[in-house]
Amino acid sequence: MIPSLLINAVQALIGLAAGLAVGGGFVAFLTLLGILPRLIQLTKTYHLLKMYTACVITGTLFGTFLSFSGITWDQPTVLLILWGIFHGIFNGMLAAALTEVLNVFPIISKRIGMDTYLLWFLMAIVFGKIAGSLFQWLYFVK
Repeated sequence: MIPSLLINAVQALIGLAAGLAVGGGFVAFLTLLGILPRLIQLTKTYHLLKMYTACVITGTLFGTFLSFSGITWDQPTVLLILWGIFHGIFNGMLAAALTEVLNVFPIISKRIGMDTYLLWFLMAIVFGKIAGSLFQWLYFVK
């Protein structure tokens, strides 16, 4: 029988390796694709570069802390709505920056022959995202 200390050490090593892989992917996503520099360029907020860096680091550390702690956050509904709006803005900005950097939608629409239906394609993605988010929050969270 394998001692539990060895099992815990292997689990810790696997967790560390997985965290490094995900963290490396996140950093590559933000830096190599130029997501944050493009966001700073579009919003003309060069003077807030240190603030962007601090927000990314603080948000990552805070999210990691909340993921590994048993803390429950019973807050008023208004605060949770504001928190959800901030999450939506962040994810939407990252997705928009990624699609702009990679020119995803024009390439996809030309490849599948939907040049004339590009607006419908984008609206389907937007409404699908909204419906999926509402389904998750109304069905799984509440």
